[in-house]
Amino acid sequence: MHRPVLLIIAHGSRDPRHAETVHALVREVRTLRPGLRVETGFLDFNAPTVTGVLKRLAAEGVRDVVALPLLLTRAFHAKADIPAVLRAAPAGLRIRQAAVLGPSPLLMAALEQRLHEAGLSPADKSSTGVVLASAGSSDPEAIAVIAEIAREWRLTGWCAVRPAFASASLPRTADAVRALRAEPGVRRVAVAPYVLAPGFLPDRIARGAADADVLADVLGPAPAVARLLLRRYAEAYAPGDSRVATLARIPALA
Repeated sequence: MHRPVLLIIAHGSRDPRHAETVHALVREVRTLRPGLRVETGFLDFNAPTVTGVLKRLAAEGVRDVVALPLLLTRAFHAKADIPAVLRAAPAGLRIRQAAVLGPSPLLMAALEQRLHEAGLSPADKSSTGVVLASAGSSDPEAIAVIAEIAREWRLTGWCAVRPAFASASLPRTADAVRALRAEPGVRRVAVAPYVLAPGFLPDRIARGAADADVLADVLGPAPAVARLLLRRYAEAYAPGDSRVATLARIPALA
């Protein structure tokens, strides 16, 4: 069966670490699925642009594309920006927009991996409070998803888990760190950035973690994140799979 091209759509940033991390994640995806063609496009700041990649694919005669937003929540970019760019694609392309990455147990696995790399062990969970620090959004749906992830993560054995946001919403990371210090049973506080790549807002999260005991790295090219990208790709293009109809995607373009 012909497999569509996987187009990973990243936001882009003036910070060069952002694109470097996106490319590292894409390399991990290619390692996991050597026979799959994987392309990368950016909405802003970095090249190649999503529009440029789509035009190149159409010129090469590619027909089918799965566009996968490199986003953790379904907010403005997933609901408006990306569909608008995809609707302007060359007419010869059939494009399906896959679901955003979160929420997913694989993202929780990646968060746990980053905390372990930062020095925590499974034995530390019962005495550690964790700040789940996301970029933030003005979209109530996205904020509710982060809060629910924090509640579910707490059930895996952490002493406490509190959400925090670098922009648009409250509390900020530093406030969540202070709140966890006051919770019974919390002997140390860790900050887990729920972001994919470095940049302005992740740096704000790091500054807010100044009084925490542990600061984990961004999710980046964690193997669980790469596996999740391939899962979203498969869900978006599974012929006859009823789950496909529930995904956030634009109609295939004739």
